[in-house]
Amino acid sequence: MHVEARQQLERAINEGQQAGIDRQRVTACPYPAGELRRSAWVRGCTAGRRKADG
Repeated sequence: MHVEARQQLERAINEGQQAGIDRQRVTACPYPAGELRRSAWVRGCTAGRRKADG
């Protein structure tokens, strides 16, 4: 995987994780359907919710 693409995915995961901690809905994902960044964001959001639940 190209370094830039990996960084974009990591950024999406981190953004999603913060969104999950902030209790945003998964539908708030800023990335369009079908993009890997959307999947990464959703995974991050789920992880952030779990982290917030402690």
